[in-house]
Amino acid sequence: MKKLSVQPEDTAARTGTVVVISGPSGCGKTTVCNRLATEDPRIALSVSATTRPPRPGERDGVEYRFLSESDFRDRIARGEFAEYAEYNGRLYGTPRRPLEEKLAEGRTVLVEIDVQGAGQLRQVYPRALYIFLDTPNSDVARKRLEHRNTETPEERRRRLETAERERVMAEQVRFDCRVINDDLDETVAKVRNLIAGKTGRTTV
Repeated sequence: MKKLSVQPEDTAARTGTVVVISGPSGCGKTTVCNRLATEDPRIALSVSATTRPPRPGERDGVEYRFLSESDFRDRIARGEFAEYAEYNGRLYGTPRRPLEEKLAEGRTVLVEIDVQGAGQLRQVYPRALYIFLDTPNSDVARKRLEHRNTETPEERRRRLETAERERVMAEQVRFDCRVINDDLDETVAKVRNLIAGKTGRTTV
């Protein structure tokens, strides 16, 4: 992984809350975020941009904004990302404008991101809530990656190796809390309560 850059924070007209949910591959970040956004209309998802190709069933603008590398780098030059980084040979970034628009509407915005990106966002959104989501053990992560069957065995191996490095990196990021995703319903309830504690309002 290669750290690239962050952009300065803009707090103008912001009334919402950023909630960063990070963790290694196979921890269930996407599933947890989707559940939370589905259950509470005040919660919105931040859609990341990437240069990797779509997986089967993924839609542009829904799971990710899929960009060419040249387009991605043009957007970097224009300062359109709150953070961006290289992960497993592909570029990933958090578009700033749609995130800020949702915050201006007073919504809670979930940013699903890797640990490196979370560390960069700490500099951009220091008052956000940072949650580290993890699996009970590496064997569970391996089985989850195998079950979703979206990568080759070599890609899964690299992701599991990266996951171990991310757990070490997480100590430096200073996450506000760590949640073990052993039972999905319980995990969603825990994260929902953490968000309610941060925002000061009861979620649906």
